[in-house]
Amino acid sequence: MKNNKSDELLMAEVAQGNLDVLRILFDRHHVHIFNFLYKMSGNRMLSEDLTQDVFYKVIKYRSSYNNGKFLSWVFTIARNNLKTHFTKNTAHHVDLQKVAYKTGEKQNDEDYSHLQCALNKLEMSDREIIIMNRFQDIRYSEIAKITGSTEGAVKTKASRALKKLKKIYLESI
Repeated sequence: MKNNKSDELLMAEVAQGNLDVLRILFDRHHVHIFNFLYKMSGNRMLSEDLTQDVFYKVIKYRSSYNNGKFLSWVFTIARNNLKTHFTKNTAHHVDLQKVAYKTGEKQNDEDYSHLQCALNKLEMSDREIIIMNRFQDIRYSEIAKITGSTEGAVKTKASRALKKLKKIYLESI
């Protein structure tokens, strides 16, 4: 049964043209990708659109998959997708950042928790590492591959980002 296969074996089948098995990968990972994008952007509709686009790009660029760790590859696509969106829509990005710094207010009629407000105050690269590691349970070695860094550098950055988050969080209570 295909459901028991690893992500890497399933993606290898997708890369060879068997697009039917992409459904299994989508079912396994779309929530993780959405949550990552949502925590990074703070915008539910944008995150839904970008999540769909990530899996569209999995199909489009399936031939570039080189049998590595699927999760690293798909999160790299998600990360690049978000970066591309904000590069093309800098006005939206600036507005989002301004709103994120106003703790306790509503954005898109949704309440943010103190933690989410504190996360939003971090630099995007710090927030990204914390979200991937603490919320998505991605290991430092995988984050290093996704971000094009070393595992040691990621650990150091994560430690510093957590200290910043703790300080911001405690100030907002």
